[in-house]
Amino acid sequence: MKRDFIALTKLIIQIPCYNEEETLGATLKALPETLPGVDVIERLIVNDGSTDGTVRVAREMGVEHIVDLPQNQGLARAFMAGLEEALRSGADIVINTDADNQYNADDMGKLIEPVIGKTAEIVVGARPIDSVEHFSAAKKLLQKLGSWAVRVVSGTDIPDAPSGFRAMSRNAAMQINVFNDHTYTLETIIQAGHKGIPITWVPVRVNEVRRPSRLVKSVPSYVARSVMVIIRIFMLYRPLRFFTILGSVPFTLGFLLGIRWLSLSYFFPEPGRTYVPSLILAAILLLIGFQTWILGLIADLMAANRRLLEEIRLRVRRAELDKNSKPE
Repeated sequence: MKRDFIALTKLIIQIPCYNEEETLGATLKALPETLPGVDVIERLIVNDGSTDGTVRVAREMGVEHIVDLPQNQGLARAFMAGLEEALRSGADIVINTDADNQYNADDMGKLIEPVIGKTAEIVVGARPIDSVEHFSAAKKLLQKLGSWAVRVVSGTDIPDAPSGFRAMSRNAAMQINVFNDHTYTLETIIQAGHKGIPITWVPVRVNEVRRPSRLVKSVPSYVARSVMVIIRIFMLYRPLRFFTILGSVPFTLGFLLGIRWLSLSYFFPEPGRTYVPSLILAAILLLIGFQTWILGLIADLMAANRRLLEEIRLRVRRAELDKNSKPE
């Protein structure tokens, strides 16, 4: 006999953790028990190889889902592991927050509102960077520059790209693929922009931070790694544009040197001078630029193939997850 099935909206709040025994309890206590438009709220902890009592605290607090990674794999991999488990557990909406309780959990209702209203599939909580007291002037400037770079590359308008406080729909979560090991924050925004996933932001509040960031060990290293993430994703999703811009630099220099050689050799010649070195350098630069453009064409063809593979993967993934989530 077939039973009537009433679809319930399930929200899973995932928290990547690495040695968060001291702060996890306060973070879990602050999470809301009810939210407008949500029928079920569950919590998910990703233990990223912690060596302290993080898992014990989670169990004592009655956390419904615990993903236990055997060794520390980094924030990006922990985020993806949590996302996979949330999807397998039937989440319609996933909220990601930090274990240090820096984000005000009372703003979660505001965070999921665009997802519930179907005006966006990914929502980023934008912190008031200028008024955050524990951010140094250098960090505030870098946050703004990094967010500007992500906006340019992704075509989105997210003012706080490094924010880890975000919500996403089930459909968006299925399409996200994080390739780097450093952080998921920048890459997911750039992916959303290039894949056409509706993304927006809402202003959120922050709490007093009890410990320094583990992701930002030093400002120079954080900047260098973030720049590499942006360049890598730009190469991955806009290879033709990237290599066209890159190849235009040596090609333009070679072209100008060629014009200079032509002018000095035929129109303003000097006795005894042939300017052969300039001609050789111009030829090398022109060749480098042309080869870079060819590389861009090849990369663009590979990107087209990757998009087809991603579409196939998404369909298989959706079919498997939907099959597992069907009621008996």
